[in-house]
Parts: sequence; structure tokens; C-alpha cells
Amino acid sequence: MRVRIVQTAACAGCKVASHCHSALSLGSPKDASEAKVKIIDVWTGTKGLSIGQEVVVSTSGETASRAVLLGFGIPLSILLGVLIGLKMAGEGDVIAALGGIGALIPYYISMWLLRQRIARRVSFQLEWKKEEI
Repeated sequence: MRVRIVQTAACAGCKVASHCHSALSLGSPKDASEAKVKIIDVWTGTKGLSIGQEVVVSTSGETASRAVLLGFGIPLSILLGVLIGLKMAGEGDVIAALGGIGALIPYYISMWLLRQRIARRVSFQLEWKKEEI
């Protein structure tokens, strides 16, 4: 199932934003330019859901840690490792920087090739949104 998330500024979702000085100084809280739409795929827990139904999207701490490691930790380690290695080998700043960035190309190609496998391990769960009283 594909879930559309509309991410808005904090003031846009506030019921009293039109009366708040902070929201008024930021411009109109209903401004469409403040909203960002993101689409995520959810593989489990989608039975009984219908189109247009509001849900809560969640994930486990382990999954979040895995996503941060794949998205930031490993690329940063590769970049710094190659950069420091080339500098210690006596290369100039430009060559070391380009080498560090270039070393990320195989990593991101492998991430793209393994995207289906990664999607199964980095997943989200859905819960029905509870009605507000």
C-alpha cells in the first residue's frame, strides 16, 4: 500500500494559528508552499484499510537505526575513510575530496540495486488513527 504523507509546518496544523502572533509573522498558515508531500510504501498491516482513511505511520527503533546507518553512517564512513586515506598518501585537497565523493558512487549504485531487499528490512507499520473527542 502506498501512503501519502502531507508534511506541513507546525503552525499549519494548529487550530489557533490565525490568532497567534508567531504564526502570523511566518505568513499564512494555510500557505501551500509550506506543505511537502511524501509517498511511502507499507508492506504489512494494510488489511481493512481504505483509500482516504487517516492512519498513523510508525516504525521500530531498530528499523530507524538501520535506516540512519544506511543513509548516513556508512556513506560518511566511506567518504571520510577515502578522504583521510588519500590525504595521508600525499594527495592534494582537490584529489582527496573528489576521491571521497567518487567512492560513494559504487555505494549508491549498490543501494539502488538492492532497494527491494532494503525496503523489506526498513519498513513501516500502519495503525488506524483514533478519533479525537
